[in-house]
Amino acid sequence: MVKRRHSPSVVTAMVALLAAPLASALVVFAQPSAERGSRVIEAKRAPRPAVINHIVLITLRDTSDAEALIADSDRLLATIPSVVSYFCGTHLDTGRSSVDGSYDVGLYVGFDSAEGYMAYVEHEGHVELVKSWAPRIESMRIFDVVDPTP
Repeated sequence: MVKRRHSPSVVTAMVALLAAPLASALVVFAQPSAERGSRVIEAKRAPRPAVINHIVLITLRDTSDAEALIADSDRLLATIPSVVSYFCGTHLDTGRSSVDGSYDVGLYVGFDSAEGYMAYVEHEGHVELVKSWAPRIESMRIFDVVDPTP
């Protein structure tokens, strides 16, 4: 008697086709959770506000002038064409001793380039704000931070 070689049955072929995706899924779920989680965090990362970030912390001679300074800053700075992000406000007291609250008004202005920043410095709105508020300011701390990442 001669033995014949048989090709795999249809059932065997179907099992093989179904097993491959199942095996792939098991490999994905078997990865450490931190590795899987990093992909989720990466996908939800907050956008960068600007390349050049100008932060000014202002201490006023009279703290009751804070709202007026914020209103003038909103009116004169937020509309300068080279400004791509902006906010101005007061210190948030969270009760955390590590947070520096030794200022009355905090100001942030963002720019896409050094040229945009220089245009802001020379803009009539910025010049007007600085001239009109200089006598009412006790001190300022100014920070310029560049973030070249996309």
